[in-house]
Amino acid sequence: MHLIRRFAIIVLSLGLSASFVGCGFQLRGAQIKALPTQYQSVQLTLPENAQDLEKPLKVYLSNLGAQVNQTHALTRLKVTDYELKRRQFRGKLTEVQLHMSATFQIENMQGEPLTAPRTVISQRTYQYDIATVNTERQEEQFFIKVMNEDIAQQIIRQLHTNRLPTAVLDQAPE
Repeated sequence: MHLIRRFAIIVLSLGLSASFVGCGFQLRGAQIKALPTQYQSVQLTLPENAQDLEKPLKVYLSNLGAQVNQTHALTRLKVTDYELKRRQFRGKLTEVQLHMSATFQIENMQGEPLTAPRTVISQRTYQYDIATVNTERQEEQFFIKVMNEDIAQQIIRQLHTNRLPTAVLDQAPE
């Protein structure tokens, strides 16, 4: 009887393990932590108003094994457009909508585009009562920081999966 119970537990454990593997279950620590080889050495080029995006991009690129801002970089991650829009709606509560967008592309070191421009966005909304203690500025700064992190993560995910559309170069008419 004891041998049958032990055998049943082993079979059940193997069956459950096989079903997890069969459905595509993976532990988070099992993911590949590397960028495609063409993005292993990257130089960052950002507009002046996007300097808050530089730090999270460097951190995420470094975490995936890339060398950032090396003089001998193979490619350039160029943020061509970075914009933060703020809309405020007043009522009983004041609502603020933040919309951040960044357009980026990958170029070789001669400035020729390797990928088509890609835009990523992040949005946040918060409310506050103007009659209470005013912490609006602190809350907005926090959300801007979170949005920069989100934009950086989106860019890195697109580099990591290597699904960026290739650039279409203009060809001279014959």
